[in-house]
Amino acid sequence: MHSHFKINSIAFISIVRKEIARFMRIWPQTMLPSVITTSLYFLIFGDFLGSRLGTIHDIKYMTYIAPGFIIMVIITNAYNNVASSFFSERFQSSHQEFVWSPISYHTMICGFIAGGILRGILTGFLVTMIALMYTKIHISHPITMIIITALTASLFAISGFINALFANRFDSIATIPNFVLTPLIYLGGVFYSIELLPPLWQSISLFNPILYIVNAFRYSMLGVADVPVATAMTAIFSINIILYTTCYMLVKKGVGVKE
Repeated sequence: MHSHFKINSIAFISIVRKEIARFMRIWPQTMLPSVITTSLYFLIFGDFLGSRLGTIHDIKYMTYIAPGFIIMVIITNAYNNVASSFFSERFQSSHQEFVWSPISYHTMICGFIAGGILRGILTGFLVTMIALMYTKIHISHPITMIIITALTASLFAISGFINALFANRFDSIATIPNFVLTPLIYLGGVFYSIELLPPLWQSISLFNPILYIVNAFRYSMLGVADVPVATAMTAIFSINIILYTTCYMLVKKGVGVKE
């Protein structure tokens, strides 16, 4: 029992270290684009438009949108890291080393997910530093921020793993981010409060899971939200459990891992 635990612990640490080394080695491709893009967002939506839009919930517009930008970067980086990394393992057939080794499927999955979480959080930290150059941010609820950040990065890292299981070519990796994630993010209250929308669109927005993530993270930083934070965190935690269970069952059945 002790030996099995030791083997899995070493394997988990090795996968995480490999993932960190991978995205740090190619940081101009993995992290720099998010920093540059976010800087442009702040410049355009903050400096140019913010002064015209005034305040939302008595908070400067630039300050109001900052949490949305940060969590958006965490979402995309956690997702893309796992999706591209594990699909590369499949493409090179090196994932077979994990499948036929004595480590558990949980170890393999969690190792890749942890790598995605770390990239998402690290990039989110860099973007936060950029945000502080444009506006002042006071963290209202630090514990809530830590929890929602970890849950969000985990959720999309798992989603990236599932995408990598079904992807048939590298183009497939970009399908979900381009046609699903991006629209949901932009319609998830990153740039606005849903209270500004007509009643019908407010009701429709409540079906967007990104809305709950953005608002929970904004609440943790600024203390304001359009939806109940407890409801948002419960939903995000539940989706994590459902997606991880689904991911494990897919791997156990050999979907995308056994030729």
